[in-house]
Amino acid sequence: QVQLVESGGGLVQPGGSLRLSCAASGSIFSINVMGWYRQAPGKQRELVAVVSSGGSTRYVDSIKGRFTIVRDSAKNTVYLQMNSLKPEDTAVYYCNALIMTTDLRHGDYWGQGTRVTVSS
Repeated sequence: QVQLVESGGGLVQPGGSLRLSCAASGSIFSINVMGWYRQAPGKQRELVAVVSSGGSTRYVDSIKGRFTIVRDSAKNTVYLQMNSLKPEDTAVYYCNALIMTTDLRHGDYWGQGTRVTVSS
């Protein structure tokens, strides 16, 4: 059994910063890709940023230069540092991870989501 627990969301003014955290725990053998997705009201869930086990990163164009994804493999944790936030960044942010469990099964796991609201 695997759990992803997110934290760090909240209300912030435009131009402000937030850092999201996501910690994976449970019967983990290895973690491949970890990432963040978001879903704004009335829109589909979209990829925000991902980081591979080797440290390679990929970002959606709309957040390049403002957001940074960082992974701490020793802690099975991924962070999303969000700077220069805009109202259009308002969404529920979900952590995602591709994990091999100790019984050597691959799975696609999601956190419960953390809400980010950017508003004055």
